[in-house]
Amino acid sequence: MTFGCPPGGHCVTCGDDATAMRVLRVDDGRGLALCSDPEGTHRTVEIELVGPVGRGDDVLVHAGVALVRL
Repeated sequence: MTFGCPPGGHCVTCGDDATAMRVLRVDDGRGLALCSDPEGTHRTVEIELVGPVGRGDDVLVHAGVALVRL
């Protein structure tokens, strides 16, 4: 068991998970975007690592951070 991970559970920090999400709105000043996953859930995502993104772009998100533009 890794420190901080739930016993027998899944940890987003240690897991190798990412979700494709669509950018709905961008706040360039704060480096954030409002994104939607395939089920329609909205999340705020940090976008500084992927450079400029715009409405309609797809990004791969892990732990609230966009890692790559798709």
